[in-house]
Amino acid sequence: MLLIAGALALAGFTSSVHAQPVAPTPAMQPEPTGIAAARATLARLRLAPERLDLRILPAAEPSYTIAAAGGRARIDGTSTVALVRGAYSYWNAAGAASLSWEGDRIALPAHLPGMTGGRVTSPFAHRVYLNTCTYGYTTPFWDWARWEREIDWMAAQGVDMPLALEGQEYIWRALWRETGLSDAAIVASLSGPAFLPWQRMGNIEGYRSPLSPNWIDDKHALQRRILSRMRALGMTPVLPAFAGYVPKAFADAHPKARIYKMRAWEGFNATYWLDPSDPLFAVLAKRFIDLYTREYGAGQFYLADAFNEMVPPIAEDGSDTATATYGDSIANTAAARAAALPPAVRVARLAAYGERLYRSIADAAPGATWVMQGWLFGADKHFWTPEAIAAFLSKVPDRRMLVLDIGNDRYPGIWRDTKAFGGKNWVYGYVHNYGGSNPVYGDLDFYRNDLTALAAAPDKGRLTGFGMFPEGLHSNSLVYANAYDLAWDRGGTSTADWLHRHLAARYGTATPALDAAWAKIVAGAYTTRYWTPRWWEKQAGAYLFFKRPTATATAWPAPPGDRTALRAGIAGLLEQAPRLRGEALYRYDVVDVTRHYALLRLDERVQRALLAYAAGDVAGGDRAAAGIEPLARAIDLLLGNQQETLSSWIDMARTYARSPADERAFVTDAKAQVTIWGGEGNLADYASKAWAGLVADFYLPRWQHFLRERRAAAVADTPFDDAAVRRDIRDWEQNWVKDTKRYRRIRPHDVIAQARTVLTLADAE
Repeated sequence: MLLIAGALALAGFTSSVHAQPVAPTPAMQPEPTGIAAARATLARLRLAPERLDLRILPAAEPSYTIAAAGGRARIDGTSTVALVRGAYSYWNAAGAASLSWEGDRIALPAHLPGMTGGRVTSPFAHRVYLNTCTYGYTTPFWDWARWEREIDWMAAQGVDMPLALEGQEYIWRALWRETGLSDAAIVASLSGPAFLPWQRMGNIEGYRSPLSPNWIDDKHALQRRILSRMRALGMTPVLPAFAGYVPKAFADAHPKARIYKMRAWEGFNATYWLDPSDPLFAVLAKRFIDLYTREYGAGQFYLADAFNEMVPPIAEDGSDTATATYGDSIANTAAARAAALPPAVRVARLAAYGERLYRSIADAAPGATWVMQGWLFGADKHFWTPEAIAAFLSKVPDRRMLVLDIGNDRYPGIWRDTKAFGGKNWVYGYVHNYGGSNPVYGDLDFYRNDLTALAAAPDKGRLTGFGMFPEGLHSNSLVYANAYDLAWDRGGTSTADWLHRHLAARYGTATPALDAAWAKIVAGAYTTRYWTPRWWEKQAGAYLFFKRPTATATAWPAPPGDRTALRAGIAGLLEQAPRLRGEALYRYDVVDVTRHYALLRLDERVQRALLAYAAGDVAGGDRAAAGIEPLARAIDLLLGNQQETLSSWIDMARTYARSPADERAFVTDAKAQVTIWGGEGNLADYASKAWAGLVADFYLPRWQHFLRERRAAAVADTPFDDAAVRRDIRDWEQNWVKDTKRYRRIRPHDVIAQARTVLTLADAE
């Protein structure tokens, strides 16, 4: 097998009337590049840049100022992103513009509204966005139009440091070709599009392979456009780097290399990690960045996650890794064995890993910064003690590393336990969304109080940024608007004050009655930091109805939030229908909170039926079960109004294909992602969604089958074979993924009327 030659020898959006741009005259002087890029973004967002005077005035801290009087408005910003952020803030504060994933409301007034105020400054040098997993749960089939919109949205929020991870398989293919691997071996080692994030982080290899060469080439072209736009806006994208994982075919071809067989993550096949002390590591790492730079240009920040939910090998032969188990902040056997080794050995081993990972980037890109996600530090606290973290980071220059401390809404306090990561640069943030699952939740008061406390903390060290790191997008846009407003010190005097302004821009009005309704919705749903039901008894699924059926569901606990307050808030929101039903975003929100409440009630029905059948009360079980199908189908129809449906997800995958073979692969890949996921672990329903199509065609048939079998056992007074029924359901799921049935969106004729129907069914006893 040859060594490396020469080295070792990506929606539709609602729109409204807006001003037309003024055509430039020959007398106009060209604007500086940054201002021109800002104007172009504002024009795409329909925010009338021709009506605004824009200036870039650099300063020590990111900031913008708005001055509007006498029919002129001037926005000064310290960067291109700050200009876009400032201009959007101007229109948004005037109640004239609201941007969100699910649509926009743009209603610019004929006369420029007056506005004066002080400088709006972000206490964070960078506002960071996206998660490695977003590239599987949301973006695998995005085209340029969708990515262009997202980048514009980022700029409007003031995001200047996005993770930019598309197009890297083009580089991996080139790299592994140079090592002598055939194209067939390479694409066989690469997972399907919706599962590539976990391939990149070393958790899986070749799941739902081969990866289409067409997809690789299309993403290559797409990434060029993405990076060009991000850089034009002055953003500093975070790019991928080599973290050590190699294809099994490469490991087989290099038996003398120090390559460890890692643990079988979630029941997938084991993966292979090249020790950074092996001479091959530096060669591969440098060549990857060289190839990446040739195709996409040089970067400043490079992401390399070597141990995402993987235990680092401490024993010399790596035996502690191959048999490792892993848990959610719990002890595991591999960690116990590693801890039993002499502390000096453990510290030295981790320090060497950290130093060599950093050095592999620094040698290839002098002056660059190594970026890593800090998720692992919270997710396995038994292994990653403060001492272990300190060792891992100890030999990396403080200013040449950036730790993304992403999980503070689930694993808070890691930064304090590690003394602000030992002096490294670091970013504070929240994951919020897991798997793209979309229950209605968040905790607006928590974000406000938490960021206020962070700003005042004397021990925050080199805190350089704030970020939102959702695994999936397109749900709870309220949370992201709120968080990035807080990151720009634009959160108002209270959550209620912020919400009033948000609604005024989103619906075109905000009245005391509307404020009161939303205050109840916030009390009922947006006081939940982490949606605990989505991971219960090692079963994934956003709601009980979305989980693979099991007899243990009789012990399903009450979900977080205040259902009574939520129901009252929905009633108040519906009272505004005579005035607001013409507003698309009002209707969208009515659907969202209604379906969330109704799904919680549906879960109760399922549980009541199970409890009754388990107790031998067939009549009681039948009464509870009778309402399940009508409510589920009514919810499914209501969800036809929303941004995403099962059909839109599948159609996006189908449209991305350039051959019949690609179409078959992409569609089954997309269907597997939101249902069975993969492996033999606990990932089924991890990416579960409240989508039209999934509720009626996937979740409902599973529970109907299970309840029929449970009822039959109760009628016959025989033991219920839970394991056998679950096996039947697994077989049915596999067939569902393979089924070529076409889905289409069916929109409710009258959204408000359908919402009321759903509520009537949900409230029936």
